[in-house]
Amino acid sequence: MPAPPPTPSAQPPPPTLLQPAPREPAPRRRLWWHRLIFGLWYRPVEVLDEARDRSAWSAAIMLSLVSGAIGVLSADAFHAQWAVDRIAGLQLIGLAEVGVLVASFVLGAVAHAIARTLGGIGRFAPTASLFIVLFWVTDLPRLAIAAWLPTDATFVQAATWTTWGFGYVLAILLIRGQHHLSTWKSTAAVSVQMLAALALLRLGPVS
Repeated sequence: MPAPPPTPSAQPPPPTLLQPAPREPAPRRRLWWHRLIFGLWYRPVEVLDEARDRSAWSAAIMLSLVSGAIGVLSADAFHAQWAVDRIAGLQLIGLAEVGVLVASFVLGAVAHAIARTLGGIGRFAPTASLFIVLFWVTDLPRLAIAAWLPTDATFVQAATWTTWGFGYVLAILLIRGQHHLSTWKSTAAVSVQMLAALALLRLGPVS
């Protein structure tokens, strides 16, 4: 008795002319100022990851101006100048604001330049602008306290070291995420400017 013919194997269906369109990646939601500024305090890792490769110049400029204004308005030299000549007092505010903006930009630019020198691959605008944002966000509590207490007061000094340390850690996380560097290289990339900021902008005339 002859063997039955082999059953033909199932063939795949012929390709259709209409192929499904590839799905586009979901657009990244906008990172609003309040989510960036407040998020750096209570969920910094998540916010820095969300802010990766994004520029934040508007927030950086706003925070620099606010911080500079608080610092000038709380200085005794400004109050003395304001009592004598208000026009000169306004000019003093303007000069201080320009100085703060320039100093902030230099700090961000130096952080980016050192990171690139150490092998980083991040872009300038996100690195510099976010560095300025986190620098002033962490310094605002100290500025608010120093506006009411003497600079050499123990509480002000404690706030200075605490906020500076927190800002240092955030700066390391920022450079590590933006430039894909190791923790040690990221620490080296922000050490110079953070130490300079501690000496020039925060501690002031500490005995």
